[in-house]
Amino acid sequence: MTTSFGLFSLLLLLTLLDFPLSRASIPNQRAVSRAQNGVVGTELWCVAKNNAEDAALQTALDWVCGPGAADCGPIQNGGPCYDPHDIQATASFAFNDYYLKHGMTDDGCFFDNTAALTSLNPSHDNCKFPSSLNVNNGSVSSLAAAGGMGSSEGISGCSQIAQQLFWPVITGHMFMLLTQIISQW
Repeated sequence: MTTSFGLFSLLLLLTLLDFPLSRASIPNQRAVSRAQNGVVGTELWCVAKNNAEDAALQTALDWVCGPGAADCGPIQNGGPCYDPHDIQATASFAFNDYYLKHGMTDDGCFFDNTAALTSLNPSHDNCKFPSSLNVNNGSVSSLAAAGGMGSSEGISGCSQIAQQLFWPVITGHMFMLLTQIISQW
């Protein structure tokens, strides 16, 4: 039985070594994290919660576009993020703008418990949401203002999980299997 386990482990190791082990080998995918001034950060967006009531979202949206002084131009009629039928997407854009301009703190993304931070880019169609990595000293960088999506353009949640978790776990398991195989010889 030990021999069959060793052979199985060796075959598994050889099979897994045939897969790409770096993000560079995954086409058309970009990392969620990147370095700024020597510090690696994760892109974050402040978005409306899926379970938030429409009335609560509208109240928060009215405040953030009024006294909150968020830039709500893109969600106005004719703007790239205008959608009168999707209060969640509309509120998300305004919440994110407020969050980015007001210190990117947890309190800056609360809005009476109707918003939360996410690492999944909420941009859609021509509506591009700047991320926490597009902000310098409280102002959104020109990349975001020009409509760029930053470093996670076109990356899905599944791809993010695969890039961040899958290969380190597989590598760790392969190291343990290799150690067992060598110790059995």
